[in-house]
Amino acid sequence: MKKIALFVFNGDPMCFIHVLLNGLDLQAKGHTIKIVMEGAATALVKDLNNSGNPLQTLWQKALDLGLIEGVCKACAHKMGARDAAEALGLQQLAEMSGHPAMASFMADGYEIITF
Repeated sequence: MKKIALFVFNGDPMCFIHVLLNGLDLQAKGHTIKIVMEGAATALVKDLNNSGNPLQTLWQKALDLGLIEGVCKACAHKMGARDAAEALGLQQLAEMSGHPAMASFMADGYEIITF
């Protein structure tokens, strides 16, 4: 089975639902999945736990399965989502000048897919 890191930059919920759906589907089929929230996508963290959010159920499932690797520290700060990420216990990834490094995932054998 493959190791796949899904890097989501797009902050559109219609894009993010596909990240969650694909992550959950790939994980269910035996792949190792990590979801990394970058750029505008980090702003989604502020509302994903709200019960009225249509993504909340999928988000919670991904959290429960440990698929959410973390958020970009610099982008979460810029998008006003650092406190929300901390409250959820999400890792703030910053090894590349404040941003997650794809090279680290690649060195660990992960295929990178971007959204």
